[in-house]
Amino acid sequence: MSYRVGLIGTGGIARAHGKACQQVDRAELVAVCDISKDAMANFGERFGVEAQYLDLDEMLAKENLDIVVICNWGAYHAKTGIQAARSGQVKAVLCEKPFTINAAEAETFAQAGRESGVLVAEAFKFRYHPMHIKAKELVTSGAIGELIQVRSTFCTGVPLENRRPEKNWRWNKEQGGGSIFDLACYNIHHARFMFGAEPERIFAVELPGVEVDDASTIVMDFGGGRTAQISVAFNAWRSQYAEVIGDQGMLRMDKAWNNEDQLVAIEQETGDGKEVIEFEPVFQFALQLEHLCDCLETGAPHRIPLEDSVAQMRAIDAIYESMATGKSVELVGGAK
Repeated sequence: MSYRVGLIGTGGIARAHGKACQQVDRAELVAVCDISKDAMANFGERFGVEAQYLDLDEMLAKENLDIVVICNWGAYHAKTGIQAARSGQVKAVLCEKPFTINAAEAETFAQAGRESGVLVAEAFKFRYHPMHIKAKELVTSGAIGELIQVRSTFCTGVPLENRRPEKNWRWNKEQGGGSIFDLACYNIHHARFMFGAEPERIFAVELPGVEVDDASTIVMDFGGGRTAQISVAFNAWRSQYAEVIGDQGMLRMDKAWNNEDQLVAIEQETGDGKEVIEFEPVFQFALQLEHLCDCLETGAPHRIPLEDSVAQMRAIDAIYESMATGKSVELVGGAK
């Protein structure tokens, strides 16, 4: 079976999804939609897509799509996703991170998918990497004992002169930028995934940029002495590690997030010594798209359920509240 795919937004991340469509036999990229004719023309030439639309409703009505992938600015994810889900013209909506800007938007987006019978899923590429799947299996099996702590970073080392709102959406508040939405969303989801639970309390501090948070430090309390410590930054030297620590051992991954087509490894340390588990290069976006096609073909549940994406945004809401107030924020069962 082949699935017809349309992309909404043709910026940088759309190229990764375009490449995924080229690698997945069951997916055919047939149309794109953007507010910029020039951006669409450049993308269309690169990926051989002739059907280009300035109006989303027109693309949905004409192209008989199965899947749409939301690649536009984060501030418009909810509006775009709800429009696509309610159109009755698609079977699935894959939405790039951040899912939305807040939990209220996330719930509305999720409800639109449920009511329309459309599979709505958040795009977190690392959830499909064999390294992270193996790490979760090791934690679940008790290989490092009781999980106590998750520590992770995502720092990109962008020069100060480039961190301007007019330069890129990442530093533009109106477009949904900031270190939390662009970077920490990975670390937050990862910690929740590893613990298999929602945080009970969150404390966060920020380094303000021109319009958005340029850097953030976050502590997530999962109860019972279990914590996640997260450091993300546009201004700090490049770092993308994750450490998963139990009372009988630990796992370390040095290239945890942006590792497309690279050899990666888990360093496992226990009382029995050290072991390095290597993983061949993979393209995470293709694995993500394969999973979505599997779900459509078999009816199996998606790896990232809607409830998870709503809970993710509740945690992010709490982080922003903590940064604004200077106080920790309590959550109960993942809800404030």
